[in-house]
Amino acid sequence: MIGTDTTFLVQLELVELPAHQAAHQFLQHKILQPQVPLALAPQVLAEFIHVVTDPRRFQNPLTSEEALAKARFWWQAAEVHQVFPNHDSTALFLDWMQRHKLGRKRILDTQLAALFWSAGVRQILTANPADFQIFGFQLLTP
Repeated sequence: MIGTDTTFLVQLELVELPAHQAAHQFLQHKILQPQVPLALAPQVLAEFIHVVTDPRRFQNPLTSEEALAKARFWWQAAEVHQVFPNHDSTALFLDWMQRHKLGRKRILDTQLAALFWSAGVRQILTANPADFQIFGFQLLTP
């Protein structure tokens, strides 16, 4: 199972991004054809909606309705395994923040990493591998 960071979903859904085609090829050849499940957390969908609707970041952002529809599609996709925060993931998140002396800009990625780790996920698909490198995951980029 591969944990999905927000950046991958953004690349898949916004045609204007340079990595859009590479993300689709990765999805086809590394996820769909070999039937590898994707782990997806609710906070990834929230961040996805926030990012893809931002007109300061993109020339052609999605509307709120489009972003919600795409988030719902991903959440309900057959390839997706839904993962949720729990006691263990929260304890690990707090431990990693303290152990690695991480600051406020690392909170959300650390929380996501701890959630995936607690769910048994050891690979993360991201456009920002440096955000997860410290935690021991195998990092995949489109």
